[in-house]
Amino acid sequence: MELLLPGQDVELWEYAALVTNSPYPLEAMAQLYRDRADAENGFDELKNQWGWGGFTTQAIERCQSSARAVALVYNGWSWYCRAVKPEARMEAIASRVLLLAAVGKATKHAGKTTLYLTPMHAARTTLMMRIANIRAALSHVRRVAEQLPAVDRWKTLLNYIVARIILHRSRKRLETGTLLLGNCCF
Repeated sequence: MELLLPGQDVELWEYAALVTNSPYPLEAMAQLYRDRADAENGFDELKNQWGWGGFTTQAIERCQSSARAVALVYNGWSWYCRAVKPEARMEAIASRVLLLAAVGKATKHAGKTTLYLTPMHAARTTLMMRIANIRAALSHVRRVAEQLPAVDRWKTLLNYIVARIILHRSRKRLETGTLLLGNCCF
């Protein structure tokens, strides 16, 4: 047995074994693992950032109403964030600080409302580009679906966001030359 003195370098090794019957090649396993983690992150975020795990009551109706309200707000915020940044998800803890740190002023003139935003975040330049993505999405809906009912305008907005997500994934796949297997979640 060798005695190690303080400050002496020690070489440590760590091993891991993967046992699976998956038909995917070994190179795809890392992406599949990341995809699974992404799916779990949503539930973790709902519980810890949106308060989905912090209310209980004897009245099931109030409990269900609270859970549904949290789910609706989470869903709306998630779509908003994907319009802002279609190439990747944004976690609530960072995205709320980034996207809600602005002073806004609405002005009306000649039947048109204009919203002016002044970002207060340190990442102002990046934020201005992200706000331009929201403006492009809303302009698309106004141009394409202004005469449609509200439900169809919402569908048009979601279709626009999904098309941008797919476009960014296709570009990434072409740039890196990788096949993104099993990554179907937005």
